[in-house]
Amino acid sequence: MAANLDPDAALMLRVKRGDRKAFEELVNKYKQPVMNVIYRTLGDATEAEDLAQNVFVQVFKSAHRYRVSAKFSTWLFTIARNLCLNEIRRRSRHPAASLDAPHPEQEDQPLRQFEDAKTFSPPDSLLHDELERKIQQALADLPANQRIAILLCREEELSYEEIARVLGCSLSATKSLIHRGREALKQKLKPYLRTGVWKGPEK
Repeated sequence: MAANLDPDAALMLRVKRGDRKAFEELVNKYKQPVMNVIYRTLGDATEAEDLAQNVFVQVFKSAHRYRVSAKFSTWLFTIARNLCLNEIRRRSRHPAASLDAPHPEQEDQPLRQFEDAKTFSPPDSLLHDELERKIQQALADLPANQRIAILLCREEELSYEEIARVLGCSLSATKSLIHRGREALKQKLKPYLRTGVWKGPEK
């Protein structure tokens, strides 16, 4: 059974049976990755926290319908992707109601506050912060599906097959999205590519 191959799917089956502790384990494991993807998709830290909470609310509410048909992470990021696209559509309909992403210079906290903790020396940290700002700006210019595909590939290291399931499109279309997204990012980030920070996984 697929659950034997995916411990997280096994945990979700326990959630389906009413196991709150299993749900807490999944939230603790995936809250940060989900916030990372949402934050980089929308560029809004507050919105990322709110939507991440909504993702797990939906996970809990949908537990009774859960079936093991793919990796748990694929199912989870599909929910996150749908909520992100809904928010993007809402913003396009009501632009005045949405707060623009704050400028890096005006933020009280660093732009990469939802990233996994990494240690840098002070000069490296400044360079890394600058690069992250440039990457965030370049990502923001990509179409939503390209942006999400790149983030799942780069941040969460999902396979092309898993990303295709999240996006609900064919494998070839997914490869094309990621290729076009990478090419667009390379053009925008040419001056920074020598740092080696931007490296998409080979698959």
